[in-house]
Amino acid sequence: MRIRTRLLIIILAILVPAFAAAALAVGYVYVEERQAQENSVTEAVRAFALLVQNDLQTREGVLHALAASPALAQGDLGEFSQHARLLAPTRDSAIILLETTGRQLMNTRAAPDQALPERRRSNIQALIAKYGPDRTLVSDLFPAPFSGQHDFVIQVPVRIQGQLRYFLSMSEDAGQLQHLLELQRFPAGWQAVIVDRSNRIIARTREPEYFRGRSVSAEAQHQFASRREGIFNGTNLAGTPVQGFFGTVPDVDWKVMVTIPQAELRRVPLHAAAFLAAMMALLLALALAGARWVGRRAIAPIEQLGRSADDLGKGVEVAYAPQEVAELDAVARRMADASIEIRRARHEMEGRVAEAVAASEQAQQALMRSQKLEALGRLTGGIAHEFNNLLQTLTTALQLAALTSNQPRVQSLIDTCKRTVGRANALTTRLGSFGRLQDARLLTVDPAEQVRNSLQLIRGVLRHGITLDIDCEDGAWPVTIDPLQFDLALLNLAINARDAMADGGRLQIRVRNTCLEPTMERVGGDYVVVTVADSGSGMPPEVLARALDPFFTTKAPGEGTGLGLPQAYAFANQSQGFLALASSVGVGTTIDLYLPRSAQPLSHSPAGATDTGTAIRQASGRVLFVEDDPLVREAVVGGLEDAGFDVVVAASGDQALAMIEKGLDTEVVFSDIVMPGQVSGIDLAALLRERRPGLPVVLATGYTDQRAVVPGVQVLAKPYEIGQLVELLAGLTRPR
Repeated sequence: MRIRTRLLIIILAILVPAFAAAALAVGYVYVEERQAQENSVTEAVRAFALLVQNDLQTREGVLHALAASPALAQGDLGEFSQHARLLAPTRDSAIILLETTGRQLMNTRAAPDQALPERRRSNIQALIAKYGPDRTLVSDLFPAPFSGQHDFVIQVPVRIQGQLRYFLSMSEDAGQLQHLLELQRFPAGWQAVIVDRSNRIIARTREPEYFRGRSVSAEAQHQFASRREGIFNGTNLAGTPVQGFFGTVPDVDWKVMVTIPQAELRRVPLHAAAFLAAMMALLLALALAGARWVGRRAIAPIEQLGRSADDLGKGVEVAYAPQEVAELDAVARRMADASIEIRRARHEMEGRVAEAVAASEQAQQALMRSQKLEALGRLTGGIAHEFNNLLQTLTTALQLAALTSNQPRVQSLIDTCKRTVGRANALTTRLGSFGRLQDARLLTVDPAEQVRNSLQLIRGVLRHGITLDIDCEDGAWPVTIDPLQFDLALLNLAINARDAMADGGRLQIRVRNTCLEPTMERVGGDYVVVTVADSGSGMPPEVLARALDPFFTTKAPGEGTGLGLPQAYAFANQSQGFLALASSVGVGTTIDLYLPRSAQPLSHSPAGATDTGTAIRQASGRVLFVEDDPLVREAVVGGLEDAGFDVVVAASGDQALAMIEKGLDTEVVFSDIVMPGQVSGIDLAALLRERRPGLPVVLATGYTDQRAVVPGVQVLAKPYEIGQLVELLAGLTRPR
């Protein structure tokens, strides 16, 4: 009985701590799951706040473009009013020109004979008093004078010859921001809102029209007043206990908030904790049953081993009698050898586990970074697509206007508008930094020559005291990239290097060929390595671990967006390559862009834009033009018909396919890629390749996630020149 009692005590001594450890593990899993969930929602709210800021900045960009209008500088309000109506983002948008006293001079929402309001209904005047007149201001909600809807105002100052002459504002229906909530695709149980400075609801996930203009709950108002972002517990307007996550829209001080029922927040960690508890209970039960079974069989051999141990302790020769239990007999014979083997195996296992954990953490970080960049790319890509359609309309209209007027003054105004469109096109290029590289923009280039062409741009951002050293290997292999995104990546890396060398230093850019062996993380083969190395302050390990995360920055608020390194990382991945980052505090940072060697010949330099003062080539033939945007259709159809084409229009791929199947005779099809309906431009090209093999197809794209892989199909990037389009179509149409 003495040994059995000892065995029972040993089992209890093992099981009691095991149960305690299991309980602690279950609690730990629950807490960690809740914390991870809160961190994920907090990041989503921050991204949502930046999305609202980007939407407002897009509208601000329209106002700045109008503020630079020569018609406004010359006081021609009639012509300026026409420009304003064309550039208004929506039919409900009101472009308003005011004197510095606040008196309205023009309002695109008012009828020609309608009296303009004599005073402002928004709080813009109070914001001018608080922040001054020389910055962009965004008002809170107010009732619009003509429509009666809830509006908000974006205002920019207009300076002419250095003097503040006007205020230019855009009054927008608050409902225009509702699409930002739809883009986030929050779960059905979540409630997301956008709130102005006075705590009134601008947009809301559910029943937005009913709640717009109403105040949020008292708990939310208290939290908004004390912090710029945070988490709080409370009840929603329906009385349901919720947890609220809120953040502040930069430069505007509006708030965005997401509320989640507390029951839903607890469900996931509770399920994880319950599963772990069940597994622990099962394992402990199995351990108890096994211990009892082993105990019953091991009592006699253990007593014999105990006697042998006593003999060994006394220095007496151990005469071990086999107990017909192979396991115990083997233990008695090889205990010393086993201890050595166990010790060595333990060290090897610890090393392998450490390597596996490190590899798993790297893979998890790469996955999270990829998901963030994908979400950011979808957001900015959608904006770029819509903006490029607007730019296409403007580009075509400007060229046609130039061809119909020979007045130098009009030509000068057209040139000014062209430069503005060029700046807007550069903006859409930056918006596409995080989306998929567009086939229409890919060129096969000499990377060394591309770096040399970027030197003037790079030198322009470096401060005095920084030495720029360029080392390009002769015979660098060609690479297929988007040259604009390559230049932007180099510029971002140069800016980061400049900020790390406050007291001056050395920035080195090298280009060389290399051949890599394949690994689990990358594809092997020939690569061109573009290295950007600085002698700056370097990054500590905790900063280096997050340096490639979107929106992560160590700079003060307003001094950095946290998108420089992520843009370069995204560019390398999109180019089928990768980015390697190394940094040491006090030594500097080295960034390697690995771009795969291209088998394609070097691309010809893209032809410059057709001169708007040169007549468009005359052509003939029937063109089926497929475009869903009415503004683009109206502009491009006019240009094609002026060139001599017989143009047949379809508003979607489905309609175009139906027309061709009914026997429409056309010599070439020119189609947009992204369209509503079941048939996209790429689908249409593939179907026509099967059913009408000899019919030429040309595609146009502002931005798309699809790839135009149909053989023989040419792709134009929006905005394209109408002369360029006419030349291309004229070469594809057969003589009539």
